[in-house]
Amino acid sequence: MPSQTNPVDHELIEAAAHVARTRCRGDNHTMAAAARARDGRIVTAVNAYHFTGGPCAELVVVGAAAARGVYELKTIVAVGDRDRGVVPPCGRCRQVLLDYFPGLEVIVGEGDRVRAVPVSDLLPETYVWADHQLDAG
Repeated sequence: MPSQTNPVDHELIEAAAHVARTRCRGDNHTMAAAARARDGRIVTAVNAYHFTGGPCAELVVVGAAAARGVYELKTIVAVGDRDRGVVPPCGRCRQVLLDYFPGLEVIVGEGDRVRAVPVSDLLPETYVWADHQLDAG
């Protein structure tokens, strides 16, 4: 049963689109991501493509956020270079985002059909890593 969609953070989409337009160059950097922290700050990043499987923009933005002391993200979006618009996260990113931020909203969709959905909606019946860890105590 899908959850209801939430209001779309258009400022966040524009932040990612701006980075995609101005910082993505060539084959190494083709995607940009922007995430809004719980405190309102926006963190941006680009992917680091490599034939060995370099990290996607969503994962780079998680690291960039941590480097700025941001450990609680509210919403994330990825935007492709060459005006490709909003691009949904790959399976690996969906799993990592769910494990790091179970309450995260992800902006997906195209054009006027973009919507913000819970990351858990992108991985129904998923494996939740934290549920399978032994208690430290």
